[in-house]
Amino acid sequence: MLHRGHESTDGGGDGPSVPMAWLYAEYVADELLRGGDLMPPTSFEFRAGRYALALTVFLSDTDGELCGVEVVSRLETWLSLTAYDQPWREWVRERLAETAGRAGDADPDLALARAAWRWLQDTELLAPDLNSVPGGAPGTGEDEGPKVWTPAWQLGLPLGHLAIHLF
Repeated sequence: MLHRGHESTDGGGDGPSVPMAWLYAEYVADELLRGGDLMPPTSFEFRAGRYALALTVFLSDTDGELCGVEVVSRLETWLSLTAYDQPWREWVRERLAETAGRAGDADPDLALARAAWRWLQDTELLAPDLNSVPGGAPGTGEDEGPKVWTPAWQLGLPLGHLAIHLF
């Protein structure tokens, strides 16, 4: 992202830049997830959903002009980007590379986006095994079924998609 939307912390132009674009994307993601009331905000699953949504919001804002009014108009775009049959992971990688090419590696928004992406790729969460036999063993509850370690982005993406859909 270009430095549009960045504010200096001391009022002058020579101070450090505040990553406003990333912070706003994370705020939008947080509000969508809280509105959906799908997970406790303190859970790792919520964090995965917030990061996946924030990356989607941040990287789809090619003009660096996202504001409150435009959020509702972009929901359909975010729904399509986070849909199950879309190559979201590849899209994120391409957009991060494009953003680095435009904004440079020292961009504070890009640094936070990359940190979120690393967390989503490197963190694994214990989740229900969706490929197991339907119904599982007789008499077992949903929480007692087979579980597998899953990359955080694979849990966060559908959670984010559902939160957008519920909005």
